[in-house]
Amino acid sequence: LKIQQAAAAAGTSPAELCERVSGLFRQALTQAGVAYTDFTRTSEPRHQRAVRHFWGALRDGGVLYKGAYEGWYCTPEESFLSESQLAERTDTQGRPCKVSLETGHEVHWTKEENYMFRLSAFRDPLQNWLRDNPRAIFPDPFYQCVLRWLDEDLPDLSVSRERSRLQWGIPVPSDPTQTIYVWVDALVNYLSVVGYPESHGTWWPAVHHVVGKDILKFHALYWPALLLAAGLEPPERILVHSHWTVRGQKMSKSLGNVVEPGVCVGRYGVDGFRYFLLRQGVPERDCDYYDEKVVKLVNSELADALGGLLNRTTAPSINPSNTYPRFSEPCFPKVLDSRQAKGTGRACAEDYELVAAVASLPAQVDSYFESFQIYKALECIAQCVRQTNGFFQRHRPWKLDRRDAAERLWLDTILHVTLECLRVYGTLLQPVVPHMADKLLSRLAVGPGERGLSGLIFLARYDGKPCPFEGRQLGPDTGILFHRLGKS
Repeated sequence: LKIQQAAAAAGTSPAELCERVSGLFRQALTQAGVAYTDFTRTSEPRHQRAVRHFWGALRDGGVLYKGAYEGWYCTPEESFLSESQLAERTDTQGRPCKVSLETGHEVHWTKEENYMFRLSAFRDPLQNWLRDNPRAIFPDPFYQCVLRWLDEDLPDLSVSRERSRLQWGIPVPSDPTQTIYVWVDALVNYLSVVGYPESHGTWWPAVHHVVGKDILKFHALYWPALLLAAGLEPPERILVHSHWTVRGQKMSKSLGNVVEPGVCVGRYGVDGFRYFLLRQGVPERDCDYYDEKVVKLVNSELADALGGLLNRTTAPSINPSNTYPRFSEPCFPKVLDSRQAKGTGRACAEDYELVAAVASLPAQVDSYFESFQIYKALECIAQCVRQTNGFFQRHRPWKLDRRDAAERLWLDTILHVTLECLRVYGTLLQPVVPHMADKLLSRLAVGPGERGLSGLIFLARYDGKPCPFEGRQLGPDTGILFHRLGKS
């Protein structure tokens, strides 16, 4: 309904309005370096066919019935709201009105005859599903929230609207007086994109949905219930994220504090903007966004800590041959306990702590990525980068004399360890800062086939194994890894 109303206000058709808005989403994804295998739209014929088939499965399952429905309807949310979800306000003319407690949008009393879905019959099946799959909804606060909802009344759901009022949408099969409710239509897109009703079995139900917390009820109550009613299993996991506030306030057009992603990409670069969002975005709670915060974080961790480390390690004054230097085992002998390091070689206890931290980093990052805690993965990487800078600073390789054989062995070992650390960071950061990671790995002469996570071995020579990078000529110097951001 809100699309239909917005199109009418703009003097265009709903289809033309959606075409324009959809184009903006495609453009934003391309700008942000986000790849996808399919960009689906619910106006596509394949989707409409899937929705009609899904509706037929619900009808054949006996879970639909026609009934009069009335209640407070919020058009922007496309949802009926209960009294507990409402608040009293005054409108622009000073008249009393009811609004959605969560969004502040005005609601209107609506009464019509619709098709109803027997949601109430699925309370026990939904509780059983969640009890059997405690990680089905993640992070845990949202899982607990859904369990609380299931302890309350679960009224039947209105799943169609009168076509005379709502023409923009898919008509109910065999009843052209009704339009299928937008959320039933939209949710089926998860099936239509994987080939429902014929070939979805290749993917379904081993799928993960990524959703905002404001649409949790639609995804974690209505959608699993609809799937069970249609003879399908719920998705394997529903990953939920919170919102970005701006200086502690919710983004809103009326406040004029909406952040445009295109502007941010232009200001901070694709990698800078992606890094900030993924480093600071904590799924289970709202996170605050403002320009100074982005500049401070990105300058500190990308430009200074990581970029500075690469620059110092590859500087002609320290690494005149521009190679991946050799590692000396006598300088950095293997020990089982870092406390044994005293008196053997030139490495100290902190150096062994660094080696242990970076050796365990790939598995740690992999685990955090798998559990949707990307911010924790980046926190671990940033901590290791700081430790590596400490290692480099501690041993002052610029003070060592290359003409002295013993000094040269230790100098090369310092560079070898540092470059090995940088190679691990570049590999692990590829999904987050793809352009910068490529620049870093290319500078270290790491080939396209050497950038995978599964074959990532750190400091092989420490374990007495050959290192394929040792003695290799470094890649060309393409300049500063990440340019410092100025205040906007």
